[in-house]
Amino acid sequence: MSVGALSGIRIFDLSRLLPGPYCSMMLGDLGAEVIKIEEPGRGDYIRDFPPKFKKEGAFFLAVNRNKKSMTLNLRSERGKEVFFDLVKKADVVLEGFRPGVMDKLGIGYKDLEKINPRIIVCSISGYGQDGPYVNKAGHDVNYLSIAGVTGFTGMKEGKPILPGVQIADIGGGGMLAAYCILAAIIGRERTGKGQYIDISMMDGAMAWLCMYAGKYFADGKSPRPSSELLTGQFACYNVYKTKDGRYMSMGALEPQFWSAFCKAVDREDLIKVQFAPGKKAGELIAEVEKIFLERTREEWVEFLKDVDCCCEPVNNFDEAFSHPQVVARNMLCEMEHPTEGTIRQINFPGKFSDTPAELKTPPPALGEHTGEILKELGMTDGEIADLAKEEII
Repeated sequence: MSVGALSGIRIFDLSRLLPGPYCSMMLGDLGAEVIKIEEPGRGDYIRDFPPKFKKEGAFFLAVNRNKKSMTLNLRSERGKEVFFDLVKKADVVLEGFRPGVMDKLGIGYKDLEKINPRIIVCSISGYGQDGPYVNKAGHDVNYLSIAGVTGFTGMKEGKPILPGVQIADIGGGGMLAAYCILAAIIGRERTGKGQYIDISMMDGAMAWLCMYAGKYFADGKSPRPSSELLTGQFACYNVYKTKDGRYMSMGALEPQFWSAFCKAVDREDLIKVQFAPGKKAGELIAEVEKIFLERTREEWVEFLKDVDCCCEPVNNFDEAFSHPQVVARNMLCEMEHPTEGTIRQINFPGKFSDTPAELKTPPPALGEHTGEILKELGMTDGEIADLAKEEII
C-alpha cells in the first residue's frame, strides 16, 4: 500500500446516513484515518436500510469503506470523558446532528478547542447553524427546492422533476465539507489553530446555481423548466426518444458539433437555425425528435460512432457500469468483506500521480475497532470490559 495524501490525519466521524459518511469516506480513500463513532447497540441507522447483503445494508456498505468503527455513548459522562481523551490526538471531528445538539451534549467546538486548540470541527446540517430555519427538519428535495434548483428542473409543461441523485446531500453537503476540511487543515499549518466549519446543504446546493444566478443578476429573469441553454431550450442540447423507446443525449452546443450532426443525418438546412429563438426553437426540437425516432438507440450509437457531435446514449446502471470508458477508468472495483463476501464499490474518482486513493479496508462491523482504539489510550482489557458492562461502549 502506498502512503496516502492524508496519511497522519485522524478524523472522528459522528455522522450518520449519507452526507457525513460520504465526506469521511472520500477523506479515508485519500489516506486519512477515519474512526466512525457509533451509538452502542444500534450504530448508524443506515446499517439497517434494505436491501441487505447478508447482515449489512447495501447503502451502509456503499459509503463506509476505509473506516474503523467504535461504539461510544456520548450521552454518558464517562463516554464524554473517553471522547475528550480521543480528541486530544485528533485532527477533525465531523458531525451531522441537528444544530445545537453537540453543545447540549457538552462536546461542541467551544468544548473541544479547550482540549485541543488544533481541532477542526465540521458540522453538516440542512440549513446551517443559524437563521430562521435553523431548527427545521429537511431532506435533499427540500434543500434543492428552497435553493431554487428544483424550480427550473423538469419539462416545459410538467411539474418539477426530482434529480436521480442527492445533489444537496452529496454535492452541497459531503463534497463541500471535504473541501472545507482540507482547506482548514492547510490553514492550520500557517496559524497552528483549528476552527469550526458550518456546512449548510441548502447553501451548498445554492452555490451550484452560479451560472444561472449570474444570468439572473444580469437580466432579472428567473429560469423556468426547459427554458435555458442547458435545460432544454434548444434542440442542440436535449434528450431524444429513439425508435425502441430508449433515449439519446445531444450536447452539440458548439456550431461545429451541431453542424457535424446535421450533415450526418443529411439535414444541412438545420445548421443555420441552431439557436433560433422562441417558437422556432420549439419547431426545431420537434423536427429533431422526428429524426431520432427513425432509428433505435443502438442504431444511433453505431451510426454516430465516428461523428464528432457530442451525442451519447442515456444508460441504465447495467450499461453505465459496463461502459468501456467506465471500465478503462477503473471506476468500479471489488472488495472482500468478512461477512458479506465480495462487494462492489464505485472507486474514488480522482487520479493522483504520486499519492493515489486506495480502497484498503471494507466497511466495518459495528464497534469492530472499539477495543483497539481504547487500548491506544492506555486502557486495559479489564477497563474496556467494564465500559461494555456499563453500556458506555
